[in-house]
Amino acid sequence: MTFYAGTILVAHGYPILLDVRHRKALIVGGGRVAARKASGLLEAGASDVTVVAPQFVAMFPSTVIKLKQAYDEKLLDGVMIVFAATNRSEVNDRIVHDAKARGILVSRADVDDESPGDFVTPAKYQDQSVLVTVSAASAALAASIRDALRRRWDPRWTKMATAMQTLRPWVREHPNLSAEQRATIFRLLAQDEAMDILEAQDVNGLREWIVARHPELKPPG
Repeated sequence: MTFYAGTILVAHGYPILLDVRHRKALIVGGGRVAARKASGLLEAGASDVTVVAPQFVAMFPSTVIKLKQAYDEKLLDGVMIVFAATNRSEVNDRIVHDAKARGILVSRADVDDESPGDFVTPAKYQDQSVLVTVSAASAALAASIRDALRRRWDPRWTKMATAMQTLRPWVREHPNLSAEQRATIFRLLAQDEAMDILEAQDVNGLREWIVARHPELKPPG
């Protein structure tokens, strides 16, 4: 099966969320697409982002390193993730080829069935700790689906996701629970009734509600 994200074609698609906080990133291109890639990396926590191009649009974040020059393979030294975002397909071809030869993950911003990148960046919607991504047959369709989801978003989902940052470690580390019991409790916390309890009370009220249904969560002794 072939998967699309935006207008970018990749032969296979395995969705992941990548931690870029400690990865050196290189973006080749100085246009609006490259600027959006830079902003997306910084929003995800990246702190070492270099952009190379003969010229740049004004919308690049101020914290990226900008190198005003043509692409050179030596720029890949020490890099762990690359974006080929120039407006010249032959340059993007070369970037993809060089990155793959070095085993570096590479994404290209133009369509090329013969020389595709390794990954794509889908349309996304984020509300605090909840991140939803959408991949579709075109960038416009993916954005439309994302926007429709945003309009129908249930704020209880965000509140529960925040609460789970406290509740999940509490459940996972409890010495009296089996793996099956933990899975049952997590399924319970994903139901509407649990979200209604959290909405009406708070995390402590939800914790008491869970313990009433699963006494094995009571502290030992």
